[in-house]
Amino acid sequence: MLRVDKFLMNRIENASRSKLQSAAEAGNIQINGKPVKSNYRVKPHDLITIVLAHPPRDREIKPENIPLNIVFEDDQVVVVNKPPGLVVHPGYGNYTGTLVNGLMYHFQHLEMFKSTNPRPGLVHRLDKNTSGIMILA
Repeated sequence: MLRVDKFLMNRIENASRSKLQSAAEAGNIQINGKPVKSNYRVKPHDLITIVLAHPPRDREIKPENIPLNIVFEDDQVVVVNKPPGLVVHPGYGNYTGTLVNGLMYHFQHLEMFKSTNPRPGLVHRLDKNTSGIMILA
């Protein structure tokens, strides 16, 4: 038996697990007419009802020409100095203008930055208003 968030993520195109977990926390996922938490285990014949606050977006990340401060680069790794105010991953409210969008533009020739890769190469992330060195492998 799968958790309801994982079950729905496998069946709703472009729905993220965090979005589904938020829906469960808000009482917007119901099993047999009763709100459930995201860790509820789906059973055969359960009737699942879900209301998403915003429709799921296309997960394809578009390359964008964003200036990047590349500190080091070789065939195995890229090191970038991320400025404050730059979001790392596209997500709710920030689908464009992110570090990943910029990296995909600057490194389109590398396999890890092909648009079919949902989380290309990032070893870690920094919050939007945090600056610092980021390593991509």
